[in-house]
Order: sequence, then C-alpha cells, then structure tokens
Amino acid sequence: MMLNYSYPLYRPPSEADSLIFQVTLGCSFNECSFCDMYRSKEYSERPWDEVKAEIDVMSKTLPETRRIFLADGDALNLQTDYMKNIVKYLYEKFPNLERISCYAMPMNVLKKTPEELKTLRDAGLNMFYLGIESGSDVILKKVTKGATAATIIRACKKAKDAGYILSCMIILGLGGKTHSKEHIKGTAGVINASAPHYVGALTLYLENGIKEEFKTKFGEPFIPVSDAESLDELEDLIRQIDVRNEVIFRANHGSNAYTVKGTFPQDKQMMLDKISWMKQHPEVVRPTGLRGF
Repeated sequence: MMLNYSYPLYRPPSEADSLIFQVTLGCSFNECSFCDMYRSKEYSERPWDEVKAEIDVMSKTLPETRRIFLADGDALNLQTDYMKNIVKYLYEKFPNLERISCYAMPMNVLKKTPEELKTLRDAGLNMFYLGIESGSDVILKKVTKGATAATIIRACKKAKDAGYILSCMIILGLGGKTHSKEHIKGTAGVINASAPHYVGALTLYLENGIKEEFKTKFGEPFIPVSDAESLDELEDLIRQIDVRNEVIFRANHGSNAYTVKGTFPQDKQMMLDKISWMKQHPEVVRPTGLRGF
C-alpha cells in the first residue's frame, strides 16, 4: 500500500519537499469565489484507521522525512484530540521529523480555544498557512471570504500567541481596478497589525470553472488590473508595510507577473528600488502562459 491520494491535491509552494497526508478531504467552507481548489470534493474527515495505516507504511518507506504537511484545506477543523493524536503519532513514527504544518482558515483558528491551540503546538504542530487575501472588508465580502479584516487580525494574533509560525497569503488584483487602492491600504493594515512571520503575495488568477461565479458574486463589473497595475499594487503594498518585527516577504509565486523578495523592515528600500528598475524594464515580466495559481 502507498498513499491513496484523493485528487486534486494542493500544498503551499514551500512544502514542495514535504510528505503529505490527507487527514481531511476538501474544505468545510468552500465558498471563496476566487478559489476552485476543492470545488470537486465534498468535505469529509478521514478515519483514524486509514490515516494510521498510511503513516505506518510511509514511515517505513520514507523514514528520513523531516517535514510533513497535513492536507486538504481544512485539517485544523478536526477535533483537537484527534488532531493531537495524529501529530503525536507522526513524531513517534518519523524520528527525524522537524515540522508539521497545515492550512488554517481564520474561522478555524478562532474556533479553537487558546488552550486547544497550545495543546496542538505542544504536541508538535508548528506552522499555519493562513489566507488574508485582502484587508478590505468591502472586497472580503465581495469574494465571499467568510472573514473580516478584524477577524483575520484576531486569528493571526491568536496563532502567534500560541507559538505557531505563521505564513500568510495576499492576492494582488483581488479588488480589480475599481477597488485597487482600498485593497492595498487594507491589506497593508492587516499585515502591520498582525506581523506574520511570512507573507506571500500571489496575483488573482481565475480558473475557467469559477470565473462567472466570481464576477456574479462581486456584485459590480470586475475590471482586472493589468501587469503594470499589478506591479503598482505591489509597490504600494511594500511602501505601506511598516513592521518592527521581521516579516519575510515573497512575491515570487507562479501567478505573479513580476518577482520581488526580501525581509521587512531591513529590505524595504531594496525591494522598492527593484520595482523601480522593473518598471524601466517591462521585458522581465513572466510570460502569461507560464502563470497559474
């Protein structure tokens, strides 16, 4: 027996070398209009006997594993005791294990008590990937995120207070041309208030299956930003991020037209200088055919 994945299977780019166990299938919310990752699945939680059997097999196949990612989009939705059992068993079976991570929706972080989050952290769950997407309540509502800027900030702070490494995603172009300024201002505000350890900037890329749903839910004509306007948004975002603690920033995802990376606060000017240079050299843009979520 090998891992019997239920496809499609997703993981963050930084988990490319991680061993993945699907402890849940799909996403319990599954209403964000910009995301079609789990639209083909009904949310379910996998039973312990299946999860345990896969862990047992893979611990013999890949005993040197150092990093594990728990999929699908909603592993943190599991009951705390069940999640704790999975995490503890993984450390028992993989002696070199250094990190266990999962996606975490703001609502799932907020549903857990501080004690529950600390229990999971003490068991060895180290890192959450949390989608901010936008810091504008207007846009969050238009894309049916199921969260507000305030609840996202609360979730980020709660996760950090419990000792988790926090990696957050934002989406350039999510407000279109019409709401570009408020999108960036609000997003910078959330980053400044929550100071995640990592921030990844993606660019809106609508798969064909959800384009019409996205436009309908948006509630007004959606005018996509151009590559040049996306770079303007990136520049404005970097300019408005003002944090004391280190925030590692990456805008090098496959969906982005332009690539920038650095660490706040020390690399802020360097990143702005690079953007100024790219504006003079638009030929360094990533070809459209090589982009995707």
